[in-house]
Amino acid sequence: MTDSTALIESLLARVELLEDKLAITELLTTYSPAVDSGSADEVANLWLEDGVYDVDTGAMHGRGELRAMVHSASHQNWIMNGAAHMMTPAHIRIDGNKAVATCHSQLVIKDPENPTGFKVLRITANRWELIKTDGEWKVELRTNALLDGRPEARALLAAGVTA
Repeated sequence: MTDSTALIESLLARVELLEDKLAITELLTTYSPAVDSGSADEVANLWLEDGVYDVDTGAMHGRGELRAMVHSASHQNWIMNGAAHMMTPAHIRIDGNKAVATCHSQLVIKDPENPTGFKVLRITANRWELIKTDGEWKVELRTNALLDGRPEARALLAAGVTA
């Protein structure tokens, strides 16, 4: 192999990695505006058909349960009264057609005791396990762990950033 061929192959691999990280970032950053606007199909379509969202309040299995969560009375109450799901940028590791993204998220709600104020309702550690299928990244499993001092939440964050 010539030096120029090796250079081209190296550049192509680096571009593919950058494109994959950008696609994953766009997927993750779609979640908050989609869930806060009540766009149930957009939320559900971030996941594989049989993907799972495992949160401390219960796991949702498949796109149907994700849509149902967005349409639920409790979620609609949050967004109709003022809520924002906010996520930090994710640390992304890619291995072939699998990836893990690790970040924090918080749910900020309108403070009912302060007409112009908001309060953080919860902060969680997030692990997104993704699969690239037919050239598109989808969530296989998202795990949230409440950052309330439990070691499970710290372990979830550490698993995403340690070799």
